[in-house]
Amino acid sequence: MLLLGPPLVWALPSLSEPAAAQSAESRLESARARENALAGGVARLGQLIEDLASDIVVMERKRDEVQLDLESEQAQLRRFKGALLGQRARVARLKGRLARSQRILQDRLVELYKTGDPDMVTVLVNADGFEDLLEFGAFIRRVERQDREVILLVRRSKRQAHEAVARYRHLTERQQVVTAAVARRRDALVTMAAQLQRRRASLQRARAARVASLNRARGNRRQLEREVRRLQASRAASVATAGPGGNWAIPWVIVMCESGGQNFPPNHAGASGYYQFMPATWRALGGSTSQAYQASKGEQDRLAARLWAGGSGAHNWDCAALVKRRG
Repeated sequence: MLLLGPPLVWALPSLSEPAAAQSAESRLESARARENALAGGVARLGQLIEDLASDIVVMERKRDEVQLDLESEQAQLRRFKGALLGQRARVARLKGRLARSQRILQDRLVELYKTGDPDMVTVLVNADGFEDLLEFGAFIRRVERQDREVILLVRRSKRQAHEAVARYRHLTERQQVVTAAVARRRDALVTMAAQLQRRRASLQRARAARVASLNRARGNRRQLEREVRRLQASRAASVATAGPGGNWAIPWVIVMCESGGQNFPPNHAGASGYYQFMPATWRALGGSTSQAYQASKGEQDRLAARLWAGGSGAHNWDCAALVKRRG
């Protein structure tokens, strides 16, 4: 086929992108930016969770140390309780001894009151002899010594009872201090454990939400990519076939090169029509007229598409090679 018609202008008019393709590509860029932002957020949250894992190890080690202290304090508290029970029993025993000593002294005082103090004349008159007199004197001294021992015992028992009560009060105060310390340690453990759990749960919820958003963003981005590819393919097909003069069965730039988009009659070589069919080619394709230009544009389009064969028949047009070489 020979190049006829107006001279070929290689600076072809630029084709504007379809509005749909522009919108889809813009939305795709936004989707990619959002996906990147979400991926960065997920990565940062993952790093925070890793840092928290280190904090958890430190806190758990501290918790174990405090637990050991707590167990030690509890053992000490149990020892104090045992000592308190022993002191209570001791106080009870001392009170019993004090009561018995007091009864002995009372009995002795009652006995002395009833018999009265014997004078020396009565002792001498009633004595049966010198031996009896010595024995009676020894008896009097034993009674006096016993009275003094009873008095000392009562006084000592009272003092021991007061000391035991003082020790009891001291141990009670110590018990209260230890109990308060144990309670504070226990509260500290509860607070640390609750804080750890809250921080972990909060970060896990935040990361799960970001991951879910990231998955949705990825799905949206993939959908937009498919839409953009479809629109680009459609645009490419449109660019290839749509041009001046309407839609064409082959790339319109080849049509412009061959015929300028005009339905020319046969040239000196016999090529005619929009696509510059040679008579033999036109007949071989089953053209209904003797020359291609005599047929309708629809028939010419249909037979040109058959000859083009999706691009494998591009060699049937000289301008296809020229356009390809000129880019």
